[in-house]
Amino acid sequence: MGSVFKKKKGEMMRDKIQNFLRGRYGADSLSKFLMVVALIAMFVPVFIKKFFLLYDLGIVLLVYSYFRVLSRNISKRSAENAAFLRRTSKITGFFAKKKLHFQQRKTHKFFRCPGCGQDIRVPKGKGKIVITCPKCRKEFQARS
Repeated sequence: MGSVFKKKKGEMMRDKIQNFLRGRYGADSLSKFLMVVALIAMFVPVFIKKFFLLYDLGIVLLVYSYFRVLSRNISKRSAENAAFLRRTSKITGFFAKKKLHFQQRKTHKFFRCPGCGQDIRVPKGKGKIVITCPKCRKEFQARS
């Protein structure tokens, strides 16, 4: 009988938390990034004593991140996240392209068009071939 009471108490707590979080913005890319930067900023002074002000900056970033997560102004938080994603899209795109090249390194070789700079993927092991850029139609020779 005691376990039934604990279960109901746990369910009541879960319901309270769910009611509190209903209508809140939640975690997005910007808030996750802020949390990671905050944690790094808080742990750096542990190892390097000169950067003791970073701990305070980490606390401020962590508080701001939780403010964003618990905010009810969804449209404003969404706009902030969209602006963050626009600013970081070149960096994330660069690393995504490098990851793709790394995954396909055994079966394909990548070349850059000398005319327009377009990345071109060709199968490996074809010997010396003439590559035509699909974007600018410039032809060049390369060994695959």
